[in-house]
Amino acid sequence: MTAAFPLTWLYAPGDRPHVVAKALTSGADVVVIDLEDAVAPDRKAYARAATADLLGDPSPVRVQVRVNALDSPWAEQDIAAVVPAPGLSGLRLPKVTSAAEVIRLARRTGPTDLYALLETALGVEQAYTVATAHPSLRGIALGEADLRADLGVRDDAGLDWSRSRVIVAARAAGLPPPAQSVHPDIRDLEGLATSCAHGRALGFLGRAAIHPRQLPVIERAYLPTEEEAEQAETILKAAATGQGAQALPDGRFVDAAVVTAAQRTLSLARRR
Repeated sequence: MTAAFPLTWLYAPGDRPHVVAKALTSGADVVVIDLEDAVAPDRKAYARAATADLLGDPSPVRVQVRVNALDSPWAEQDIAAVVPAPGLSGLRLPKVTSAAEVIRLARRTGPTDLYALLETALGVEQAYTVATAHPSLRGIALGEADLRADLGVRDDAGLDWSRSRVIVAARAAGLPPPAQSVHPDIRDLEGLATSCAHGRALGFLGRAAIHPRQLPVIERAYLPTEEEAEQAETILKAAATGQGAQALPDGRFVDAAVVTAAQRTLSLARRR
């Protein structure tokens, strides 16, 4: 696992501890225990207690918890149950629409890393203000199922503007590139690969998953090819000469931005 660049986030329902246990051995970079959409209202209390019990000990795998929406009747209890816990590496906050929500929670949870999910038109419109709300906020991402319903989008391409907006907001705020939202059909691995290739072209880095079989597809899609790794090595060798901006023999121009991209490519390539 590459600490700086996780590529896979695997969701597991908090009210099914055996599924969470399998997720922890799946090879995902981050396991997200879900207390929100995956858990029925009459199972919320059980899911919360089971998750708190699991987080009582440190985990070799990064474990985040998606709590219920901050304006829901369950959010306060979710947060109290898991913060602070030795096994918790971050909170995922669903349906965020304002910086004020992030600030209020950050003041309560102290140094806990926070990740905001933007799942409505209003959330997307507020992407940059949310992304810059507080130093504890470590990332933003889209929740595409809810956003699709809010916008009335029928074709997947109808979400591309929102995707790009969130990617730009994250980078403008100095946050890592967002991960793609989940691909809901766990049997459609070919469609998943195609969607990942499109997401990578837009500027996403990695993707959330809802089944372990999706993880290798996501990782392959987001890892650099051998050719990309070789090109990055060529760029870094040229930059090491200390001659400033220069052109490679094939005509490509090398400057500081290109070098930064090459460094990230090689960092990801080391995962192979």
